[in-house]
Amino acid sequence: MPYQLRQVDVFTDTPYLGNPVAVVLGADGLSTEQMQLFARWTNLSETTFVLAPRAAGADYLVRIFTPASELPFAGHPTLGTCHAWLDAGGRAADPDAVVQECAAGLVTVRRTDTGLAFAAPPLVRSGPVEESVAERVARALNMARSDIVDIAWADNGPGWVAVLLDSAEAVLKLRAGAVDTDIGVVGFYPDGSPEALEVRAFSPKITSVEDPVTGSLNASLGQWLLGSGRVTAPYVASQGTAMGRRGRVHVSRDADGQVWVGGGTITCVSGTVAL
Repeated sequence: MPYQLRQVDVFTDTPYLGNPVAVVLGADGLSTEQMQLFARWTNLSETTFVLAPRAAGADYLVRIFTPASELPFAGHPTLGTCHAWLDAGGRAADPDAVVQECAAGLVTVRRTDTGLAFAAPPLVRSGPVEESVAERVARALNMARSDIVDIAWADNGPGWVAVLLDSAEAVLKLRAGAVDTDIGVVGFYPDGSPEALEVRAFSPKITSVEDPVTGSLNASLGQWLLGSGRVTAPYVASQGTAMGRRGRVHVSRDADGQVWVGGGTITCVSGTVAL
């Protein structure tokens, strides 16, 4: 049976320089096994499936799969899925916001001057990591433990450990090895730079060792860095540089303290897929 398919590049205004997500629309007839099989076949960091909403107030339900497993929430698939749903004619109950239902709950997506933006979900785990974890992370990043300026849990679903280095240059120079936990690394550019910081994401859940541009990580990093006073909002994060990408993530915080994470979204592939 044919299903509508969009492949959307996320966190970029230029096609093929962000992070792609495959979105299958009207997927209510598919089983979990079919979804996982297709996600494994696309070999993208995430593939999503849009279904009719189940929760009150939601505009649609999305299921998010890596090639290996299902995720409760992920950032760039949230924006890419919302873009594809709107592109296919989806209409939100609230003209000013789209409400996405996922395994992590309801996530609000709104239009901004820099593209779609999602409301960062609450952290499910925060605070200092155990020293044994810090040492394991340092080994995975092929650096000395003393090279890490700060390290903390910043987990909003995927399981991120946030690592602060002393500069964006240090982030770009690192050469990670095999990782067995989700690691997000960040360092600041000098004052006056167009981007405030450089981000890199390493995860055993995806097929390659590094993820090009990562919404969930930038959401949790924003909450961590803003909460500790290391950065002020709004700011722009650069990610994917070491992979030849040019991801740009726009992070803001509203008057109620809600952190928003957004960027450009572009449809690069549109058609149907037989599933």
